[in-house]
Amino acid sequence: MDRFVIKRKTPPPTISTDDLPCDPAKRKRIQDYDHNQRDEVRRKYLTRGPCQPRGHTFQQKSIGNVRRRFNPQWFDQYPDWLEYSVEEEKAFCLFCYLFRVQAGKQGGSDTFVSTGFSNWNRADSFSKHVGDHSIFHNDAKNKCEDLMRQGQSIKHALHKQTDIVKSDYRIRLGASIDVSRHLLHHGLSFCAHDEKEESTNKGNLLELLKYTAKQNEAVKKVVLNNAPKNNQMTSPPIQKDIAHCFAEEVTKSIIQEIDNDVFGLLVDESADVSDKEQMAVVFRYDGASNMKREFNGLRSLILKESRSAYYVHCFAHQLQLVVVAVAKKHVEVREFFDMVHVLLNAVGASCKRKVILTESNSKRMEEGISNGTIKTGTGLNQDLSLKRPGNTRWGSHYKTFLRLDEMFTCIIEVLEHVQTEGLDGSKRQQAFGLLKYLHTFDFVFYLQLMLDILGLTNNLSKALQKRDREILNAISLVGSTKRQLQKLRDEGWEGFVAKVYSFSENNKTEVVNMEKEFVDSRRPRKKTGITNLHHYKMDCFYTVLDMQLQEFNDRFDEVNSELLVCMASLSPIDSFRQFDKSLLMRLADFYQDDFSSMERRSLEKQLDIYLDNVQRDERFTNLESLGDLARVLVDTRKHLSHPLVYRLLKLCLLLPVATASVEMCFSAMKIVKTTSCNSIGDEFLSNCLVCFIEKQVLETVTNETVIKRFEDMSERRVHL
Repeated sequence: MDRFVIKRKTPPPTISTDDLPCDPAKRKRIQDYDHNQRDEVRRKYLTRGPCQPRGHTFQQKSIGNVRRRFNPQWFDQYPDWLEYSVEEEKAFCLFCYLFRVQAGKQGGSDTFVSTGFSNWNRADSFSKHVGDHSIFHNDAKNKCEDLMRQGQSIKHALHKQTDIVKSDYRIRLGASIDVSRHLLHHGLSFCAHDEKEESTNKGNLLELLKYTAKQNEAVKKVVLNNAPKNNQMTSPPIQKDIAHCFAEEVTKSIIQEIDNDVFGLLVDESADVSDKEQMAVVFRYDGASNMKREFNGLRSLILKESRSAYYVHCFAHQLQLVVVAVAKKHVEVREFFDMVHVLLNAVGASCKRKVILTESNSKRMEEGISNGTIKTGTGLNQDLSLKRPGNTRWGSHYKTFLRLDEMFTCIIEVLEHVQTEGLDGSKRQQAFGLLKYLHTFDFVFYLQLMLDILGLTNNLSKALQKRDREILNAISLVGSTKRQLQKLRDEGWEGFVAKVYSFSENNKTEVVNMEKEFVDSRRPRKKTGITNLHHYKMDCFYTVLDMQLQEFNDRFDEVNSELLVCMASLSPIDSFRQFDKSLLMRLADFYQDDFSSMERRSLEKQLDIYLDNVQRDERFTNLESLGDLARVLVDTRKHLSHPLVYRLLKLCLLLPVATASVEMCFSAMKIVKTTSCNSIGDEFLSNCLVCFIEKQVLETVTNETVIKRFEDMSERRVHL
């Protein structure tokens, strides 16, 4: 017997509405979404608004032997539906896309939905597309408006709410929004692990809402136990929606502030408390930072969009790579770093060893104070511990080496205790090996060498961590550090060796006779044919410093690039002593999309007037940076008199040199995502971080705007 099987069509999978593509050409048809999710997708696109890349350089095309392109003023003429695809350089209609499935190809809607419109010589096509009230476009527009009016839906028609119900709902929602605002502002968690009725801590949101109810009788009547069980406005999905609304409004405010102006893009990544890689993307429009190499793909995408997009590798990261290079390329230095790592693990392996180290250090300081070798004063002689350096913060190694140098005798005491009193034979053997290495001349030599090198680079490292470190100061600091390293190489050997011998004599470690033949500890029977002086001076001291200097030249080669040299000509230091008109004109040539040929000709004349104007104005005499110059130009309203020079200055301020601003995002991430709150989702984490970092913008977001966006996100039980 034949059997016939009817196969059910598999419904399209549901997707996250936050992943919906913005570009009209990249969207799939609305009917390809699951029918239960279509209204949610439509509502998301309507909440976002049409894709209108106003700052885009619209592509020209030949139409009738005339070069034509999209006119951005059309966005203002049709602000609610007209969209532009950067992918295909064509125009689309948002309303027709969202509701085309109901009405085929009426009124020419297919051109503005599927193929896209690009006949730029026919501007009247937009008005024809809108047509009269009977045409499909207006029908689609009405459907969009009806969709956003939740009160007209069948669901709400079956559940008509009274004014009292709506009033209670508004108070309840407002209370949840106020509490959420406080938690987002301070980076606090929303939920707790146990939110049962009998729990003593139900989470920050519920506890703060309970406190608010005690202080406000109107709130008390409509929240928590006095609220409907199915409309408490405290569930995790509601919390996430409210945080999302705040984050969207904050982001919208920042984008509006940037408007169509130039901006800097900062990108960096780091692991969070759950060892999950997180990437921070930050927009800056008053000076910025950036990265290189790890994001070559991102760089190519940006350059594809704008040929005037320039960047430099983060100076702080370059400095880190300089130090890393030495640790990896020189065998003895790499061995030194490895042994220090083992030492830190051995000394800090137990609380007892830490106590012994602390007590020994306290005793050392007391003896030093009593015999006058250690000075006393406010903030001095505090209890010290052996700091463990960070894997990605090579500046922290300097602090570790300082502690090694200062607490050497105390560390020896701890290792001797482990060697004699340790219960584990492997630990005793490890302590013996460490004691043997710490007393070698190699350990003392490389400890003092790394202290000298890291001491010189530490000042630069600290300076680069400042938030608004601008490019001229960075160039100066890099140059100063390189000169000091070169001076140490050329003139510092005698003083360096004296420090090594002094440390060895004071701590009774191995002292090497420089005139004797060098013996390689790895091959002690093989004659080397060189003296200790040759080995430690030529093969170690000079080689390591030469590596440092070479890495500085390689990593900071962009400092000498034409772009940065041109920018230095804008410096206001010493009454604009570095001003060079030819270099500034060359700088304008780098940004051809920002300066037309006519503007570049005008700039040449404007630069002469600008220089004469600012040099004769006392308010410009004591400026020390490009940031100061920009501020005074705005304060004195001279940025209006010299608009092209000011535009050039803004472009200079955007060229990034360090990612300190992005690092602050990761510091904030450690506050928001903690060990007790390590399962927070990526989207919720992102929303919380946006609000926590941009506190000032968060405070400008009103409850009404949040309520409006919250209501538009999805169907709610009560419609306001």
